[in-house]
Order: sequence, then C-alpha cells, then structure tokens
Amino acid sequence: MKKYSITVAGGGSTFTPGIVLMLLENQKRFPIRQIKFYDNDKERQEIVAKACGIYLKEHAPEISFSYSTEPENAFTDIDFVLAHIRVGKYAMREKDEKIPMKYGVVGQETCGPGGLAYGMRSIGGVIEILDYMEKYSPNAWMLNYSNPAAIVAEATRRLRPNSRILNICDMPIDLEEKMAAMCGISSRKEMTVSYYGLNHFGWWSAIYDKDGNDLMPKIRAHVKENGFADALSETNQHVDESWRETFTKAKDVYALDPDTIPNTYLKYYLYPDYVVSHSNPDYTRANEVMDGREKQVFGACRSIIERGTSAGGGFEADVHASYIVDLACAIAENTRERFLLIVPNEGAIENFDRTAMVEIPCIVGSNGYEKICQGAIPQFQRGLMEQQVSVEKLTVEAWIEGSYQKMWQAITLSKTVPSAAVAKKILDEMIKANQGFWPELK
Repeated sequence: MKKYSITVAGGGSTFTPGIVLMLLENQKRFPIRQIKFYDNDKERQEIVAKACGIYLKEHAPEISFSYSTEPENAFTDIDFVLAHIRVGKYAMREKDEKIPMKYGVVGQETCGPGGLAYGMRSIGGVIEILDYMEKYSPNAWMLNYSNPAAIVAEATRRLRPNSRILNICDMPIDLEEKMAAMCGISSRKEMTVSYYGLNHFGWWSAIYDKDGNDLMPKIRAHVKENGFADALSETNQHVDESWRETFTKAKDVYALDPDTIPNTYLKYYLYPDYVVSHSNPDYTRANEVMDGREKQVFGACRSIIERGTSAGGGFEADVHASYIVDLACAIAENTRERFLLIVPNEGAIENFDRTAMVEIPCIVGSNGYEKICQGAIPQFQRGLMEQQVSVEKLTVEAWIEGSYQKMWQAITLSKTVPSAAVAKKILDEMIKANQGFWPELK
C-alpha cells in the first residue's frame, strides 16, 4: 500500500497534536511516510512542533517529520494538505465575539457579524495555502476544515473554481454520533443520512440504520425532550458550559420544524435575543478556550519539550477528527464513502440557488465527489437559507471588490442583526479592529 505525505497547515494550532495522534492511530488503513507542519507564526508552531517531533520519534520513528514557515519546504512532495488555520488567532476571535455584543447582537465565532469578520480574515489565508499547494504539489488534495467554512467555500468557488479542495465541517459528524448513541448504535457510520443546508445552517431530513430501519421517530422524540445535551460523553471535546447550553437549546430549535433534526448553530439565528441575554459580554467562548484548551495543550507541549519525552505528556488523539482520515482514505483508496461536504449546489437542492455552496451528502472517491440529490426543501428552510447564503455571498464580494457597501449589506442582512444602523456601527468598529487583516474597504 502506498504511503502518504501530509502537510498540516496551521501547525501551531491547539488541535494539531490530536491530529498527529489520530493519524498515527490510523496507520494500517492510511500509512504515512512524511508529516510536515506549516504556519506563519514561527514561535507558536515551534512549541507544538518540537513536542510532536518528540512524540513521533518515540512512537513512529519511520515517519519523516519537519516543520517550516517557508512554503516551498512545507508544500513540496505532498499528497494532502490538512488545513485548519485561524487567521488572527484567539485574540481576534475575542474581538469577533465582543464587538457585536456591545450593540446587543450575537457574538459568535462563525455566526452573525463575528463570523463575517472572521471570514474576511480567512479568505486570503486559505487561498494563499491553496496556491502554495498547487504550485509545489499540483496533484495534492486540500482537505479544508478552516472556519468559517461557508464563507471560505464560497471564496474558493469564486476565486479557485478548479482547485482540488474539499471543504468539510466536523459539527454534523459530532451530532450524528450523538444521534447514534440515542438509538443504541455504536457509530454514526452505521447510519445513512439525508441532510441539506449551508455550513452551520442545516437540517437532517432522514436517518436510517444499516438495515433500512427509520431512526427519525426515536431521534425526534429524544431531541424534543432533551435536545442533544444528555448524549454528551465526558470524552467529548465540546464539554465547556457554553457547549452544554447549546446542546440543550437544540430542543427549542427543533420545535420550529418537528419533521427535521436541526444543526445546533441555528439557535444563533432563530433565538438571537435568548443567546445575547444568556451571554457574558466580558467573558466569551474565546476566553473559555484561551483559559482552557490553549493553556492545557501548550502546557503539555512545553512539558514534553522540557522532559525530552512524551511519556505521560498529556497528548490525546482527536478521535473526533477521524473523519479527516476517512476523507483522505476515500480519495487515496477510492473507498466511495459518503460524507457531508460543502459543494456547489447546481441542482442538488432543486428549489435553491444553483451557485450556492451547500452542505449535502456526497460520495467520495479518487476522482473527487459525486453529489447525492436532496430534492426540494420546505419553504421555511429555503427562506432562511436564501437569506443566509446572500449574507455569505455579499461578504465574499466585499472581500474581492474591497466594497464597504457590500460588507454593510452583508451584516445588515444577517438574521442576527436588528437594523442597518446597528450593522453600520458594528462594521465601522470591526474595520478598525481588523486593520492589517481585512482588505481596505471603500
């Protein structure tokens, strides 16, 4: 079996050690000859990379390992780029969350004005990495799970339509595992789902087990009473209080359309007043992460470096990210497995914008993906999606054209924002906060 060469773009991420351990755990089905890290933050990457280097030397010395801030070194002789970058890091995420909240608007990483601000930062970074890959390893595939995935996907559709990139998100996968647990099934892979929407903005319309039994009645009954909260396990990566609240609130999102199962992120659009009233404007999700995961992972890395061994070092495989290996395997070995991908609609949802980047089931093999048509969708979901896809398209147009007007329109159109006046205040403050990250808007 061929051995593969991987570049992790975002080598300084707190998720990188878990990705490395996950890759090692899947060596039998996805053997690796080389792992490279790439990041534009040399100091931050070096801490993670040195610790991962020690781990790899002890557990998989046959795998070549290197890290670099030089694109030619990082992207030459590779088969896959695993991209999970965060332009501006958590310091900018904190601003994304706190600026809207000054004006009584949802402050969230990928939803509302904060998500649009993050999108304006992410577009250039993802395009840059894609171009490096195509320059130095033109036959490689980029598996992108950088947020906000919807805006990034629309940008790659507009700016690099022929690129070998697959945009994917882990949130539906996490929820499918919870639904499998509700039904007493050991893995989401034993279920076949129908799903439609935009990223962080979608609904399950059908779920069957491997014998063709309809699981929706049981899941609907469960979500109606509990949301997803009681399906949490202690090993789940999203166990902070803010996530527990989100999983509980899903029962109120579900109530709007009891025929489907909603993505949890819809709470930000359907209950924005509730979200704002239950948020602390001085301590947001970014602060939770900086005080929690950030300190934990970098503390573990420094400990491994100081001791010179990874034994008892506190690294854990990110089993939640095994879908990345599944996706790479599907391409590398032509497994024809089903995934939820973010792809151009082109009729897959028949009564929706053909140019929209929609999240739907696809079959993935060595030649890319084939979409599984979802038919026509209900008016309620279609109306919400038309509004949100327009927000995403206007944001990408604002980035491409340097248009203040279109960015103001994008924020105004978001269902989380009450008026154009509030949108303008948020935009003007976001422009100041994002100097050096956003293109100049005129």
